[in-house]
Amino acid sequence: MAYLVAFHWGWLAGAFAIGLAMGWVAVVHRAPGVSGWLTWLLAALAAGLVAATAACIVPGRAGYWLELLLILFVPYLLGCAIGTWLRALVVTRSMRQRSAA
Repeated sequence: MAYLVAFHWGWLAGAFAIGLAMGWVAVVHRAPGVSGWLTWLLAALAAGLVAATAACIVPGRAGYWLELLLILFVPYLLGCAIGTWLRALVVTRSMRQRSAA
């Protein structure tokens, strides 16, 4: 894992930047949410992939790509969360300034 972080730090930073941009844009998007059963299915799939990586079930090149996928997913999700939080902060601040004026 440390090798992946040391070797792919640029890609990790890129995943974070894309997540930041997507988090900023996602607040504006008004699509219907994901249903409850699909959320549980996706969570089970993610947990299964993490368990397969932790147990080293997938060998060779496929295991390498699986670990890289999971390691890139973390900064992407972190960037999405921070981008959404920043967008909400900016929108809240601008709404307060409009109501005060």
